[in-house]
Amino acid sequence: MTTFEAQDLDPLTVAVLEGGESSERSISLESGAAVRAALAERGHKVIAVDPSEVDLSSFDWSGIDTAFIALHGFFGEDGQVQQILEDAGMPYTGSDPAAARLSFQKSAAKERFFQNYVPTPPYVLIHEGDTASGIMKKARSLGYPLAVKPDSQGSSLGVSVVQSPDELPEALTRCFHLEAFGLLEAGVLGSEWTVGIMDELMLPLIQVVPNRPFFDYQAKYADDTTHYQFEFDVPSDVVNSINQAARNAYDALKLQGVARIDLVLDRFNRPWVLEANSVPGMTSHSLVPKAAARIGISLGELCEQMLKRSLSAAPQS
Repeated sequence: MTTFEAQDLDPLTVAVLEGGESSERSISLESGAAVRAALAERGHKVIAVDPSEVDLSSFDWSGIDTAFIALHGFFGEDGQVQQILEDAGMPYTGSDPAAARLSFQKSAAKERFFQNYVPTPPYVLIHEGDTASGIMKKARSLGYPLAVKPDSQGSSLGVSVVQSPDELPEALTRCFHLEAFGLLEAGVLGSEWTVGIMDELMLPLIQVVPNRPFFDYQAKYADDTTHYQFEFDVPSDVVNSINQAARNAYDALKLQGVARIDLVLDRFNRPWVLEANSVPGMTSHSLVPKAAARIGISLGELCEQMLKRSLSAAPQS
């Protein structure tokens, strides 16, 4: 694990992009508020910018040093806002447009994983226009249990774990309510894990223990009985294999800055990458800040490090 060295950053004027119009708006507002408070406490001038209220393409960026992206979901994680900021010459946190777009579309990310030998469960792509019999046939080819997921959503929105064919129609309705494309993904039974990565720094591994069938939206944001464990009864070589799978996924997608990789460990202690999140939550209860705090990195220090990377990665005029 690369060590983290906190370094003071001269006061900056930072536009914190938050809110937006995606289905994850409320979580984004929480992330943005936490980031603004943490940066203000460290002496920076922060400005909240909500793309649902402001046209970023015509926004006046003069006087702003860098943008902190706290937008989750559509527009924030799919490369759109990153491209706008690039076109405006404004430095920003996180991955570039191509990596953001790739990680946000689950099917595209999985294809990149396959190409780079990153272990990820088999899947088939489905569309709301497919016949019920056609989808049932695809589901049988994968076997049960399986997961039904929208192709481009975060926070486990629209995700269902399906144990038998009779549960499939309701899961498809939930998926296609959010978007036209979805995935049927082979179910991997096991424990759930997440790894935060910031460039070369691997944050401490977290085992997620939800009090629900899986780590869904309720477990993430509403259920206080979800446990996050930093100490676990798993051999060190298995821990290393989880971290390596996460690193390989991060590298395969060419992610930059802070990202989070979610995995499941099967009963044979084999890790499987489920997905990557290029703009992870940044509230005090979010997983990446929890992992950073575990090794003494405050939210303010974490955000400052992200700002430093955004400035160093920006083209020099």
